[in-house]
Amino acid sequence: MKHFLDIDQTDPAELRGIIDAAARMKTARNGRPRGAPDDDQPLKDHMVALIFEKPSTRTRVSFDVGVRQMGGQTMVLSGADMQLGHGETIADTARVLSRYVDLIMIRTFEEQTLLDMAEYASVPVINGLTNRSHPCQIMADVMTFEEHNGPIKGKKVVWSGDGNNVFASFAHAAKQFDFDLTFTGPPPLDPEGALAGLYTVERDPHKAVAGADLVVTDTWVSMHDPQSARERRHNQLRGYQVNDALMARAKPDALFMHCLPAHREDEATSSVMDGPNSVIFDEAENRLHAQKAVMRWCLGT
Repeated sequence: MKHFLDIDQTDPAELRGIIDAAARMKTARNGRPRGAPDDDQPLKDHMVALIFEKPSTRTRVSFDVGVRQMGGQTMVLSGADMQLGHGETIADTARVLSRYVDLIMIRTFEEQTLLDMAEYASVPVINGLTNRSHPCQIMADVMTFEEHNGPIKGKKVVWSGDGNNVFASFAHAAKQFDFDLTFTGPPPLDPEGALAGLYTVERDPHKAVAGADLVVTDTWVSMHDPQSARERRHNQLRGYQVNDALMARAKPDALFMHCLPAHREDEATSSVMDGPNSVIFDEAENRLHAQKAVMRWCLGT
């Protein structure tokens, strides 16, 4: 049984196999209606539980569609449906769910909830997002980069903004896929200390993106942040907006990524998001294909 909990916990060769499998499955769907099932049905007669303590658009739709395309069925559960950790332990919930389903995807707040689910479940568990990491997103990002600009090994990736959970998974990926990662952002929003050594820091965003192959950002505020925090973050991050002037310092064929949802004209301008270097919607689509490959890897199908 294989869990997919974080990129740094998965062997680089296994990660490469997942990316390659995702690309093959995407190619195999060329020309097919979006709702049509795959010719290959590796999840036939399989039930997948999709648990959302945090709301979602891309994660929910991409996992749900992916399971259905591969012949399986989904059971979508919210935190309110389950009261995770309130009245019943995560361990007991994991044990019970394992009697009903073949695979669990969980999108939650605390990393410990994910870890407890994986420890006590007797079926594979996938990290759909925690406050600490977002590995499925970065698998899609690596896939997207390589679709457009070839192998990511040795490339320069620059993150501009908040050193958040998505950045953490980029840092894990930098080691596993062997690319160079630069963080540019204000000191109060530096990445967690455990990631030290996986990236370099350049406070000046214009110096940071010089010669970059990929420029990445993310939303400055969470839907759960109070108004005071939103105002503070805008003040801290205004100088790290990805705009045309910043992108001009990167390589001419550099890609721009944002995992969405975005606050246009905050962390990135619409001219960049809709510009010729942007691959944000390919990135969103590839969540589907990358996660299908992750699920197949977990189940050994």
